[in-house]
Amino acid sequence: MQASVCCHKFLIPMNLYIRYFDHEAFTTSFEQAFDFLYSIDEVGMNPRIEQDIRDYMNSSVLFPKRYKVRARAYFIMIKTTAGSMEEFKRNKTVKESGNAQEDEHVSVSKQHNDEVMAQLNEEKYGWYEGSIFFKRVVVNPHNGKCVYFDTEFVARCKAVSPADCYERLVNHLRGRVDERSQFPSVKGQNFRYTYLGEKLS
Repeated sequence: MQASVCCHKFLIPMNLYIRYFDHEAFTTSFEQAFDFLYSIDEVGMNPRIEQDIRDYMNSSVLFPKRYKVRARAYFIMIKTTAGSMEEFKRNKTVKESGNAQEDEHVSVSKQHNDEVMAQLNEEKYGWYEGSIFFKRVVVNPHNGKCVYFDTEFVARCKAVSPADCYERLVNHLRGRVDERSQFPSVKGQNFRYTYLGEKLS
């Protein structure tokens, strides 16, 4: 099946940690985030970036988001349930300390995952064609039992990144298939995408 997707599902808003090189802020509202970013001239804040931040905060995306300012220069946004900058950094330090105990195999795997996520989160606004191969649940009307069917869903949508394309496709499907259906990880081989450009020919 194919469809154009343009909707998001929303979660309870979380606080936001923002960093741009040596500049950092812990914000609890859109206004605080915008005030911080507008104070950095190099970021070049504008209404489009404001809307992108609102979309990120209102989306179900939980992983960090990088926003490209110029070549090899990004500011990063991290959703957090921490109540303050001190709590956020304390939790981050504990997590990093735990990571230091990982063996070499886990560390290499984490590095690979980070590289994959960085690629999926890279800002490139325009049209994408995404493909998701998932386990769709269908209920047998005769006995009421659930049956899983391997299903491929392909759709074109406007998105700001490959990860955003994935979220739009999954959110579209969740409203149209049985809730017990199983969707793949955005990092796995069962999600594929092609960037089609800012405009469709």
